[in-house]
Amino acid sequence: MLRPLQEMFNPVDHPQLLVGLSSPDDAAVWKLDEHRGLVLTTDFFTPVVDDPRDYGRIAAANSLSDIYAMGGTPFLGLNIAALPADLDPEISAQIFRGGAEIAREAGMIIGGGHTIQDREPKFGLVAAGFVEIDQMITKSGARPGDKLYLTKPLGFGTITTALKRQQAREEDVAEAVDWMIKLNRPASEAARHCGVHGGTDITGYSFLGHALEMAQASGVEMRVAFNQIPLLENAVRYAQQYIFPGGAYDNRSFFGNQVIFERQIAEHLQMMLFDPQTSGGLLLCVPEGESTKFEEIMSNSKNLYWQVGEVVTGSGVTII
Repeated sequence: MLRPLQEMFNPVDHPQLLVGLSSPDDAAVWKLDEHRGLVLTTDFFTPVVDDPRDYGRIAAANSLSDIYAMGGTPFLGLNIAALPADLDPEISAQIFRGGAEIAREAGMIIGGGHTIQDREPKFGLVAAGFVEIDQMITKSGARPGDKLYLTKPLGFGTITTALKRQQAREEDVAEAVDWMIKLNRPASEAARHCGVHGGTDITGYSFLGHALEMAQASGVEMRVAFNQIPLLENAVRYAQQYIFPGGAYDNRSFFGNQVIFERQIAEHLQMMLFDPQTSGGLLLCVPEGESTKFEEIMSNSKNLYWQVGEVVTGSGVTII
């Protein structure tokens, strides 16, 4: 959607803009000095769950994910909200309170924001963070030999869609919420300690869409072992019923012909790889010599991770 603006803002005229419209990354980075950059991002969406506090927490965690995906540390946020005029004020308060709880957990402060009226609720954050330039992570930073790690399972989209259709079990929604409110901070910190320069967060374009973006930006091939991809077990039940958001079919239509499946995989399981995620995990390209260190850091901090493949010379994404 922003491509028409690329002709209006020539990167050559703005050398301090280290990451902007010319790259596929989800946050912009402005060079402050020789060592630090300012990371700026914004995100908001309609409710994916019924509980207003959970909605606020998920939206805030999702907004901060772009900061963590760039290797940054958030410090300031602004609320963005569109709320119905007749919405119970207590519901609005719970949404904002949930977002503030996640902001506080991230060690940042909410400094203000803007609210308008709309028929359907929408909530998110403008988020600002700092990043050490030599530790910055981008979609173009993957290199052959890197090991691919994913830090959250897949399946949030099919579960939240089942909820909208009133077909989801309460315990399945609760499990998805627990994952979606989880900050990507520990994985981002581990990545910085291990010299990771290639990575992204998994959100609306799905696992395969974001992996493909990174492969194209880096000029490499992502070889992913399907059996190593973590799928929420309870999400598979809904996938078998083809309960997916419309975005999953859009992702398959847009990215499907650019992905090679070297093995036979049931169609509903393929669709889970195209399933849009809200506040998904990080997909990180860890240098081969640092993979043991990365796993130790994640294990010591009691954070889960899955090695799902490797980066090789070539192009695109191959599922093996």
